[in-house]
Amino acid sequence: MKLVDVESWNRKEHFEFFSKMASPYFGIVTEVDCTVAYKKAKEAGISFFASYLHKSMMAVNRVDELKYRIIDGKVYQFDKVNAGATIGRDDGTFAFIFVNFSENFETFNTELQKEVVAVKNSTGLRLNGDDVKKDLIRHSTIPWTSFTGLLHPTNFDKTESVPKITFGKFSVKEGRKFLPVSVEAHHGLLDGFHVAKYLQEFQNLLNG
Repeated sequence: MKLVDVESWNRKEHFEFFSKMASPYFGIVTEVDCTVAYKKAKEAGISFFASYLHKSMMAVNRVDELKYRIIDGKVYQFDKVNAGATIGRDDGTFAFIFVNFSENFETFNTELQKEVVAVKNSTGLRLNGDDVKKDLIRHSTIPWTSFTGLLHPTNFDKTESVPKITFGKFSVKEGRKFLPVSVEAHHGLLDGFHVAKYLQEFQNLLNG
């Protein structure tokens, strides 16, 4: 983790401008083509969720701006960010998980599956400090429906700087599968340009 020198940062004015707002967040809702990734996951006998979550985390870690965080009023860039996510239970509730990121899928998936089992054998949210951690991206999945818009709950803490990425149920159009994706982030730290970089990296990884 390194401290960003805001005074010499080319985003200094952007950061100061948006940070003064009561809600300095912006969001983009789009979709990515997951046809190839879905086919490969099924052929390999692995969870499609695990596959696309890992690819999302790979893409996140290739975009520096998605690793910026506001801590004690200062801006830091993490060397690596990890995966926070929500996992559903059979009773209709959900809980949070935390998975250390690894470029190696098997390593990542082994830890992910342990977390999934832990959720199934627990109650409550399993916060585990996720409400204060900064070195992560918060992922959610709404596997029951697709979407074209999304609204997250917020406490309007304008120093909250952990991006949120949400996936929905894929839809099929002309034989191709499309996964809805929502990205929400602090506008003082990044712009639509940087979200587009993440989406392009994610699409490239989904394409294999």
